[in-house]
Order: sequence, then C-alpha cells, then structure tokens
Amino acid sequence: MNSRPSTLDSTSIVQTGPAILCMLCSVGLLTCNDTIVKSLSAHYPTGQLLFIRGIFIWPWIFGLALWYGGLHTLKIKSFDGQILRSLCVIASAFLFVAGLRVLPLAETVAAAFTGPLFITALAPFMLGERVGWRRWLAVCVGFGGALLMIKPGTDTLQLAVLFPLAAAFCAGLKDVITRRIAQTESPVAVLAVATAAMVIAGAATLPFAWVDIRTDHLWRFALMAAVIAPAQLLMIEAFRRGEAAVVAPFKYTSLIWALILGFLVFGDFPDSWTLGGAAIIMSAGLYVLHREAIVRRSQRHAENSPPPQRTKHQLRVPIVQIHLLDRFPVERALSDKTQ
Repeated sequence: MNSRPSTLDSTSIVQTGPAILCMLCSVGLLTCNDTIVKSLSAHYPTGQLLFIRGIFIWPWIFGLALWYGGLHTLKIKSFDGQILRSLCVIASAFLFVAGLRVLPLAETVAAAFTGPLFITALAPFMLGERVGWRRWLAVCVGFGGALLMIKPGTDTLQLAVLFPLAAAFCAGLKDVITRRIAQTESPVAVLAVATAAMVIAGAATLPFAWVDIRTDHLWRFALMAAVIAPAQLLMIEAFRRGEAAVVAPFKYTSLIWALILGFLVFGDFPDSWTLGGAAIIMSAGLYVLHREAIVRRSQRHAENSPPPQRTKHQLRVPIVQIHLLDRFPVERALSDKTQ
C-alpha cells in the first residue's frame, strides 16, 4: 500500500544533483508565494490574506495526511508546545507580510535570513546548548549586516526592516519550539495546527478589516496554496536524497529568486546598502551552517570511535549543538518520516 521509501538507503544519500535541484525548485516556489502575497497585500488587509490562504491550504493538508499514513497523523500529543509554536507562527506571518507590504521583495527575504542566527543565539538559553565563539562571532557579524540594511545615520533610515527582522526572531523561536516537540508530534499535525491557528487569527481580524475579494484575484489565492504544497514536498525530497550540509546552503538562492521576481513584477531593485547587508547576513548564515556541519561530523566520528583515554589536561570532544535540519524543522520532521 505504501510505496514511499521507509528507509534512507545509500543510493538516496549520494544523489546530490537531484537533491540540489529539488532544493532550488523548492525555494523558487516559496519565493513565488512571497511574490503573490506581496502583490495581494496592496489590495487586502494582512489578516484577510492569511485567513484566505489558510483556507486554500487545508485540502493540501488532508492530502498530505493521507499520503503519510492517514488522518491519525493529525493527532496532537503536545498541546502546550503546539500552542506556543502556533503563536510564534502567527506573529511571524503577520510581521513578514507587513514587511512585504512596505519593502522590496528582495530586502524582506534578505532580512528574514537572520532566522538561523536567531536560532543559534537562542539555543544556549532555551535548549541549554553550547555555542562556540566562532558561531557567536558569525551571529554578531550577521546582525551587523542587518543593521547595515536599516541604514542608520542616513536620510533614508529604513525602520521598516524591523518587520522582517522581528518575523525572523519569531520564526527562530518557533523553530526552537519545533525541535522540542518534533519527537512526539507528526509533521502533518504540526503543519495542520499552525494552519488552523493562522485561519483563526486571520478570522479574528475580519470584523475590523475586510475587503471584498475581486474575482480576478481568486486564482492568486489558489496559486499561493498550490505552490506551497509542492515546495514542501520538494524540500523533503531534497533532504531525503542529499546530505543536509550539502543541500541546506542552497536555500539562500531564495535571494536570487527574490531579486529577479522583485524586478520583473514590481520593478524593484535593492540599493547598495541592502545588497551589502544581505551579503553579510548570507555569509554569516553560511558560516554557521559550515561550523555546525563540522561539529556534526565530529560527533559522528566520536560516536563511531572507542572512548578515548583522556588525562586531566585533555579537552573533551565537543558535541553537536544545533543540527542543520533544525533550521528547517517541518522539513526535518517530514524527512525523518521517510527514514
């Protein structure tokens, strides 16, 4: 009955080319979704946008539930964790759409790349994990890039960048919570609860802000939901086929998609401040991923080696702090489903 792979065999691990292609297509589709949201944000309130998008996503959620084993995959076990995560999802979505409403697409996407930096910064306090000085330095440098995008001390002070930065913080908090509940919650349940919370939050704003939907906009709302589902599936396939350390950095190609789509659809192109800040944020994020890959390999080597004989002057072998797939918790949980 179930033809999907239940194990991650050696042939899937070495399929680097298809894995990278899946990742590139996935981030391209997700950026297309952001483009559609931005195009509609000029006509509809944020709550209404998120409410309608959530309604259109539900058929895909039921389809995923059936694909991954049946409706029992929607069962919730960690109510507290799901509620906290949903609050973070709601805050992140509202703040990100607010940023899309007033900022160029590429600038909003670039600022959102601070998410992995927030996760690294939050991990010692919320998960009790150690973060080495190199990653702390990368975090500081990355936030310096975000500060550059705000353009302090200039006539064009860009405080609107704080919207996607705050969204990235909430998303980072959400990802940390996701890590804590990923062992008990199915990925489809996580997605379903978040979508339900988004629909409820959006519905709560409708009595205060509602704009009649134009019939020529209905296809855009449907397209938003239609691109998210294959994007998630492609992301899952990317991590199933390839090593996380190889495919994860290609998520940063979202900025290239944002530059192209922002220019073609809205006629926007970032200035030198934004490009410089984005380059710094991306470099810091990629370095964090690089360091975590090194630590992860060290842990694997330590687990496969006999316990070393240490003297009191020898250092302990470092343990992994934050796995690469913790950057993409839903994808991580879903890819775990195939293992």
